[in-house]
Amino acid sequence: MVMVMEKGWFLRWVFMVIGVMGYWGWCVEGLGVNWGTQATHQLRADTVVQMLKDNGIQKVKLFDADEACMNALSGSEIEVMVAIPNNQLAMMVNYDRALQWVKKNVTRYSFRGGVNIKYVAVGNEPFLKSYNGSFMNVTLPALQNIQNALTAAGLADSIKATVPLNADVYESPPNNPVPSAGIFRPDISDLMTQIVQFLAKNNAPFTVNIYPFLSLYSNEDFPFDYAFFDGVANPINDNGVLYTNVFDANFDTLVCALKKVGYGNIPILVGEVGWPTDGDKNANAANAFRFYNGLLPRLALNKGTPLRPGYIEVYLFGLIDEDAKSIAPGNFERHWGIFGYDGKPKFAMDISGKGQNQLLVGAQNVHYLDSKWCMFNPDAQDLSQLADNINYACTFADCTSLGYGSSCNNLDANGNASYAFNMYFQTQDQNDMACNFQGLARLTTSNISTSTCNFMIQINPSLSSSLRPPILAFLLVTLPLIPFL
Repeated sequence: MVMVMEKGWFLRWVFMVIGVMGYWGWCVEGLGVNWGTQATHQLRADTVVQMLKDNGIQKVKLFDADEACMNALSGSEIEVMVAIPNNQLAMMVNYDRALQWVKKNVTRYSFRGGVNIKYVAVGNEPFLKSYNGSFMNVTLPALQNIQNALTAAGLADSIKATVPLNADVYESPPNNPVPSAGIFRPDISDLMTQIVQFLAKNNAPFTVNIYPFLSLYSNEDFPFDYAFFDGVANPINDNGVLYTNVFDANFDTLVCALKKVGYGNIPILVGEVGWPTDGDKNANAANAFRFYNGLLPRLALNKGTPLRPGYIEVYLFGLIDEDAKSIAPGNFERHWGIFGYDGKPKFAMDISGKGQNQLLVGAQNVHYLDSKWCMFNPDAQDLSQLADNINYACTFADCTSLGYGSSCNNLDANGNASYAFNMYFQTQDQNDMACNFQGLARLTTSNISTSTCNFMIQINPSLSSSLRPPILAFLLVTLPLIPFL
């Protein structure tokens, strides 16, 4: 009996050591990921946290302070950046509201064995030009009040407030498009200087989101190879400094902009960087693999950039696909995950960056709905309402994979209808009423996927998911298939 107990203790000790080694050794040191939750069907928060652990991911950046996510992260030791959404920034201008927010979303979890909160993100890319200045007057006061509220709570030494900013807050002049000419955008230069001064005063990092994919997406003439890390024929020569990729050039443009306002040494945190896998001609698994296969080894080597060699704190964007995100920026918005909607890895990816062939570990114990699909009814006689029914289905489900250059772009007209109908059917939890569309659709138990286009089966919300955006859930329940049934 004693021998059995000792053997059991020894095995538990071995597994514990292996687990610790895996947790801290499988991933690029300090690598983080963005965990977004804008999806119709979400994996359970505890399932996602286990995914983070299984892949050795040590940091996670949220876009709010969702209670389910925070509870699941409690006790995990994973470093967390919680966030205040842009639509709450105006409230944070009131210091008492800032105090309440910190008490509810930070102090509440700050205990031994609680959530290891390291940053509070005050807004997300609030100075995007597309916002037309909506958050221009509230971001800095909100930042100040949140940091001061952290100080009042006795947490300022360990938790810093920062503002994740899009790379469009700085630029190089058109007549001198090199990093050394970098300046803050003229229309917000004074505001950016004040923000940088406040961050530096509180030993907080400057947070920037850098997307080489978007450089390629927004400019047809952009040199394709320059978006990656494996070399270009004609590097950019900036006074003898050679730039072979847009990530380095973009990062160092920021470094130069910071130097020009007197804060060239402030820490820079890359809040978002990644590559989408669908929704555009350049968004696919092959390009994503190429991008990460260049980025991760650089991070593992602490190579940095020409002007900032060494360690860079980086959060990949993103962890899981989000089928309810806005597609205003482009159809690719719903396909940034290194994992699919169900937690399956999309492609081979050595997250260690060290060539150790330690690939992504998918979500465990995921449950799916039944093996049935909704397809176009080949016996339908009246097709006059087909286009309207497809539009309806795609209004309340994700049809972005049908777009130009996307994975399902090669389907015929009937295939397009089937894809749209099935996505709606799955979004509606396979409610039989959701597969009618005025007689234009019917159910099938045969998988209608093609070699390039996956006709998905959604995860079972009662078994695999614990979160659902309340507004979207309301729509899914209260818009029952009218008028196209």
